[in-house]
Amino acid sequence: MSVSEASSRKWLILAVVTLAAFVSNVDATIVVIGLPHLMSGLHTSVTLGLWTLTAYIITSTVFLLPAGRWTDVAGPKRVFIGGLTVFALATAACGAATSGPMLVALRFVQGGGASLCLASGTPIIVATFPREQLGRALGVNSTAWVMGSIVGPVAGGALVGTLGWRSIFYVTVPFVLLAIVGGVAVLPAGVRRGARVPTDWAGVLSSGLALVALLVALSEGPGWGWGSWRIVGLLGAAAALFAAFVVVEQRVDEPLFDLHLFRHVHFRAGVSVVVCYAIGFFATTFLLTFYLQGALHMSPLDAGLALVPLSAPQLVLSPLGGGLADRLGPARLVVAGVCLLVASAFLLGRLGVTFSAVAVVVPLLMMSAANALAWPALTKAVMSSVPRAQSGVAAGTFYALRNVGMSLSLTLALVVAESSLPRSIASQVFVGTAHVLSQRDAAALVHATDNGFTVFVAFYAAALLLALGLFRRVRERPVPVPDGVEEAAV
Repeated sequence: MSVSEASSRKWLILAVVTLAAFVSNVDATIVVIGLPHLMSGLHTSVTLGLWTLTAYIITSTVFLLPAGRWTDVAGPKRVFIGGLTVFALATAACGAATSGPMLVALRFVQGGGASLCLASGTPIIVATFPREQLGRALGVNSTAWVMGSIVGPVAGGALVGTLGWRSIFYVTVPFVLLAIVGGVAVLPAGVRRGARVPTDWAGVLSSGLALVALLVALSEGPGWGWGSWRIVGLLGAAAALFAAFVVVEQRVDEPLFDLHLFRHVHFRAGVSVVVCYAIGFFATTFLLTFYLQGALHMSPLDAGLALVPLSAPQLVLSPLGGGLADRLGPARLVVAGVCLLVASAFLLGRLGVTFSAVAVVVPLLMMSAANALAWPALTKAVMSSVPRAQSGVAAGTFYALRNVGMSLSLTLALVVAESSLPRSIASQVFVGTAHVLSQRDAAALVHATDNGFTVFVAFYAAALLLALGLFRRVRERPVPVPDGVEEAAV
């Protein structure tokens, strides 16, 4: 398919990629809502139940770098369709799981399929849309994550109460199959490297083991104790393996990740912002769930409705924010959005022992508007700073660092919660199985929630300072493109 033909079908291509992103996010959020029923149906502990979430995060992060590399080498369509196929099979198998360990194992596989879709989806958009429309396209695509965050909890709550927990997996399979059919029909074949390029398995192994060690340490640190030999050993192993990964990537002919990308000031600034942004943002719903259900004794349905303002406005504003990034440049939009995030987190750090719609809804609306402005612009800034032939690697790095930031965010939130409650009770509050807290514990939890949002203000402030690097004029030489790679669109 020619570039002109691909351009004429660009909105269909965007629809397919956005559908895949929507389904993967629905699956992630729907499992959180269905977790209590899932644990009851499989007779698992809270710890094993939480591992159904952790397993997905680990593999959806670990495989992002190799998936990005495979996207650049084999073409994004092949990786995208392959990832969707793995995701569909694993999702159907999750619904048929007969034990907790079996479900956790299948969630590992499911996360791997999701990482292939994620790492290849953004390069498809980058290659399909011209630079002056890229922000708008990324803004439309980002609404998939917002819609998933809204539909997942609502659909999950309805399904588990009528059809049981297995239905939360089965319901997404037809949509994945629709995305596969659409991908086969409308996605262009893409550009491949002329010669067979070997996979950098040393890089895959070192980076993968490093990420696994880091994510397991972040997940289990609050329970095992940060000073325990297991956590110290995991963190030490992660540091050593990351160092080995850097050495390997400098010595192999076809590296998994081209370290030269960090020479570009906009790429360097953008991915740094991603980490701080993710640390500040992704525990927002976690902390507010603690606050609304644990401290204010709200039902899961009422708590979910209270969180709708965090997502709903982005459905309208994200395409607008992406379009503004095309007109004004991404740097201004990123800075404006992060400024709103600083203000909204500051306000959320002043919640009271009684529910106030103004105290909760207004900051969430501000945060939603901030994400609509900043996230599509930030994605465009990072993806536009590298050659299109390396967009897969750039996307893999972008989302891998986002997931690491997300894990750090959730870890900090749990540490904050445990400053007032034992981990067993804190975990039960999160999954919706805790008994009503005493007035004293509820007051302590409100105080801890306020402290958590205050901590996240500091990370948003760091993101704001780092975002100023996006204003710098690029004077350095362009990032070199590996031999054999053509600068061509999909």
